[in-house]
Amino acid sequence: MPTAMRTRGVDHAAYVTAKPAETIRFYRDVMGLRTPHVITAKGWGSRPHPDFVHFFFDIGNGDRLAFFYYFGVPEDPEAKSPDYHLALHVDTEEELLAWRGRLEEHGVRVIAQITHETIESIYARDPNGMVIEITRPLRDLTDRDRRDAELSIEALLDCLADDTEPTLETFWRRKAELVAKELDNEASPDDPAGGDPETGREDG
Repeated sequence: MPTAMRTRGVDHAAYVTAKPAETIRFYRDVMGLRTPHVITAKGWGSRPHPDFVHFFFDIGNGDRLAFFYYFGVPEDPEAKSPDYHLALHVDTEEELLAWRGRLEEHGVRVIAQITHETIESIYARDPNGMVIEITRPLRDLTDRDRRDAELSIEALLDCLADDTEPTLETFWRRKAELVAKELDNEASPDDPAGGDPETGREDG
C-alpha cells in the first residue's frame, strides 16, 4: 500500500449510551481514564439528527473510547444505532482526501465529510453496514482541551442530576456557569482586574 494510503491505527471507537452518568463514573472514576476532549452539537450531517454530547476517554497510545449521548432520546434496547463506528487515524488532509478518492474509485459511497471542532472526518459503510470513519487532527489537543472536557462532563452530570429533562441548551448554560465560576476563582478577590495587589497598578 502506498505511504499516503496508510492509517495510523485506531483514533477512536464510538458507541451510544442512554446512561451517560453511569458511563462517565465507570470509565472516569472506576477505571481512572482521563477525558481529553468533548464535542457538542445541535445535530450534524444531512439527515435529521438529535442534539448530542460526544465524550472521549483516553485508553492509551493515542487511542480513545467515545460515547454519544443524545438529548431527549429515550432508551430503546431494541434499536440499532447508526452511530456505532470505528474511526481510523491519518495525519494530514492529503491522506484524508486520498482515502476519499480510493473509496470512491472502488464504488464505495462516502456518506459525509465533516469538520468537527478539532478533527475532519470522512464516513463510509463496510459490507456489514458498520460505519467506518477516517479522521485527521486539525490541531494537537492541549491541557485546555482537557480542562474544557472536565467542565463539560461536570456540566452534563449536573444536568442529568436535575429533575428536568436535560437539553443541549441547559447543558450549555450550566457549562457557562461553571466557566464563569472558575474564572472568578482565578481572579484575585481584592483585584479582579489582575493588578498588583500591593501598588494597585495594573500589570503592563
